[in-house]
Amino acid sequence: MERTEAATAGPPLQAIADAVRRERTRRDLSLGELARRAGLSKSTLSQLESGAGNPSVETLWALAVALGVPFARLVETPVQAVRVLRSGESAALTAERAPFSSALLAACPPGARRDLHLVTAEPGPAREAHAHIPGTVEHMLVTAGRWLAGPDGAEVELGPGDYACFPADLPHRYTALAPGSAAMLVMEYT
Repeated sequence: MERTEAATAGPPLQAIADAVRRERTRRDLSLGELARRAGLSKSTLSQLESGAGNPSVETLWALAVALGVPFARLVETPVQAVRVLRSGESAALTAERAPFSSALLAACPPGARRDLHLVTAEPGPAREAHAHIPGTVEHMLVTAGRWLAGPDGAEVELGPGDYACFPADLPHRYTALAPGSAAMLVMEYT
């Protein structure tokens, strides 16, 4: 029963709310200014910071870029000495306009420069990702299905066991070409 509950749990809303507020305050930005920079309404950002919002992947990426921080800084949860994450237990964030989800598996600890994600998708519209903070590189290792992924105009088709590395500080996209497509995604920050 616990596995089912964890698998259907949503994103850690209070941790996200606290992180967004912490990073906004650290940069001395008003709610309105951060909302403007991220292309969000002030009320949406206010709800998110109060823990009442249900942000999409796109919303959190926009906030991370506007704040100049890695995506993981907004969704990470406290780390334990030994951490095991069973299949299906991670809280996934879904895309607004594509059958795509992303679950942060490991956040970049202070001084390190990488985050690890498990991404899954079904055939349908592409997950179009905006440019991330300057210097970001993505490493994608396909574990199931088939993908078309990479920077806009330079996407490559990938199958199980295939690896691709590409600049993510440019607009890029992910399209599942087969049901049950999955991949490990490492975000590297310089």
